[in-house]
Amino acid sequence: MNPVESPAATAVRHPLEPLTGDEIRLAAAIARRERNLGPAARFVFISLGEPARADLIAWEAADDPAPLPRMAAFNLWERSEGVLYEGVADLGAGTLVRWDAVPGALPPFLWEELLGIEEAVKSDARWQAAVAARGVTDPSLCMVDPWPSGHTGPQDDPVHGRIARPLTFVRTSPNDHGYARPVEGLVVTIAIDTMEVLEVEDHGVVPLPPHPGNYEPELMYEPGNIPAFDGPRTDVKPIVITQPEGPSFTLDGHHLTWQKWDLRIGFTPREGLVLHRVSYLDGGRLRPILHRASLSEMYIPYADPRPTHYRKNVFDEGEVGLGILANPLQLGCDCLGEIRYLDAVVNDNDGEPMVMRNAVCIHEEDRGIAWKHTDFRTEKAEVRRSRRLVISFIATVGNYEYGYFWYLSNDGTIEYEVKLSGVISSGALAPGETPDHGNLVAPGLYGPHHQHFFCVRLDMCVDGPGNSVYEVDSVAVPPGEENPYGNAWVTRALPLDSESVAQRTLDPMAGRYWKIVNNGSLNRLGQPVAYKLMPGGNVSPMWQPDGQQGRRGAFCAKHLWVTAHDPEQMYAGGAYVWQNPGPDGLPVYAAADRDLTDTDLTVWYVFGAHHIVRPEDWPVMPVARIGFELKPLGFFDGNPALDLPRPSSHACHHHAHHQEVTR
Repeated sequence: MNPVESPAATAVRHPLEPLTGDEIRLAAAIARRERNLGPAARFVFISLGEPARADLIAWEAADDPAPLPRMAAFNLWERSEGVLYEGVADLGAGTLVRWDAVPGALPPFLWEELLGIEEAVKSDARWQAAVAARGVTDPSLCMVDPWPSGHTGPQDDPVHGRIARPLTFVRTSPNDHGYARPVEGLVVTIAIDTMEVLEVEDHGVVPLPPHPGNYEPELMYEPGNIPAFDGPRTDVKPIVITQPEGPSFTLDGHHLTWQKWDLRIGFTPREGLVLHRVSYLDGGRLRPILHRASLSEMYIPYADPRPTHYRKNVFDEGEVGLGILANPLQLGCDCLGEIRYLDAVVNDNDGEPMVMRNAVCIHEEDRGIAWKHTDFRTEKAEVRRSRRLVISFIATVGNYEYGYFWYLSNDGTIEYEVKLSGVISSGALAPGETPDHGNLVAPGLYGPHHQHFFCVRLDMCVDGPGNSVYEVDSVAVPPGEENPYGNAWVTRALPLDSESVAQRTLDPMAGRYWKIVNNGSLNRLGQPVAYKLMPGGNVSPMWQPDGQQGRRGAFCAKHLWVTAHDPEQMYAGGAYVWQNPGPDGLPVYAAADRDLTDTDLTVWYVFGAHHIVRPEDWPVMPVARIGFELKPLGFFDGNPALDLPRPSSHACHHHAHHQEVTR
């Protein structure tokens, strides 16, 4: 066969530029032709086949590099066989270079299935009878949310292929807040590939909660709404963010530079936002810090044993895909200031491109004081304003919104933050009943206890390849000759030199952090340069380790994992989590117990939000924030923000006064 011609393969200059729409279409065409695929073949995710780390570093170092091959990696669900395949297409050659079946693996929700499940459930007579028993006279007002099945035991083995367990909610009008009226005790099991409703469980009628919980201004001030308000606030004055000379950053394709930072932005349908080759210009040299950084997985286990809720333990990234759920961001709403947006191009299940408009937002923020000192003898004050670059996207996963934010600061700090909002996953109660495993938010309505775990994957490259990781604790010195006054304490570093050792938990009482060191690169003090990972708020799982949640979410049992760099090991919970009983992912990767001394390595940081629902979380949850920092530790020879210019005299009276006095 002749190779499929590739009109787009030479159009992208840098090897890390995401696939174009033409390249996505080309990859699908190559697979169809070479494997004689029919209409039952459904493309799950198509994304850039990223070049090997060593090849990319060599390409960047070359004066006149030859183009690296453009590859597209994809997975494909062959419905006619019930088999999942992984493939790689060489876009320049127009050929397949990989095609492998993955035995036992099941794909996530396909885009086309999300609304098809609702239609199939509403057509089932058993479901119709169940909602009628609850007084629902117009089933068209019901919402059916397609929840993954999890794996609670042998009954969830894929005898019928992929299954889902949708939950039902009732609106009173088309624009009503449907999550205000959950249908408690009604659980449907559906075979996704055939859209056959296998079972309808009805655990008894619980009255629908009586009150609306609308949040749109057109509805929220109506009588009976909870919470109740008389009308909108009238005392909110405008805040205007202006940069008359434009932003300080430059965006060339997906290449982003800002002050001394240099990086590339990627986007995949599963992970969403990805950062590549994050580096800092120092002393005329571009010094690498991160080779690749992304959210590897998120896992949300619920703590309520009631029939409607105990199966809720979802991998929103691996079971759905965050990139395909990206919001089109709006100026002045999602992002404020001098904004630049990037569209994201993902695939539909036919292998055609879909453009996610304004999926990524880039802007600058004032962050308060960067540093300050006043010499009280001379009354001279020097102060600098901190600024940070923000790179973000937001995904809507059913009822929840998640905002994912990377921050780069003047002082060399990298921060990652997840902002949680949206609507709680609600349940209904009989009048007068109080929940044991959740809290009331409105009459007859409660939110179950749950947790949100996030795992960020960091391919480290601190001042180049060959890194090591140490755990650092602060320890009080025992009384005695070395601590005669009882005030002494020291820091102690434990080398995490193998994968069996590099599975760690937090100890905030010891001020624990982890430092990533390049022993082959010394600062002017003769110390190895490093970055340190500073934990933020966190929690441990509350489940029993041998239960379904403990098995499936085993990576959450540790807050830090370090593994040898392997581009095939991308996802903390495993590559395919649908109906996967676990454990998979990080516990399996780390079982190899590879050496971690002065080598290419990957740091995985797991952080959890502990959500005990409040009435104030209804009807839409105020944003909650959680994350961590990467801070330079001997990476620079001093404060890297020292060279920030003074604020303009019209903005800072300290310096205006100083200029007046010294004239």
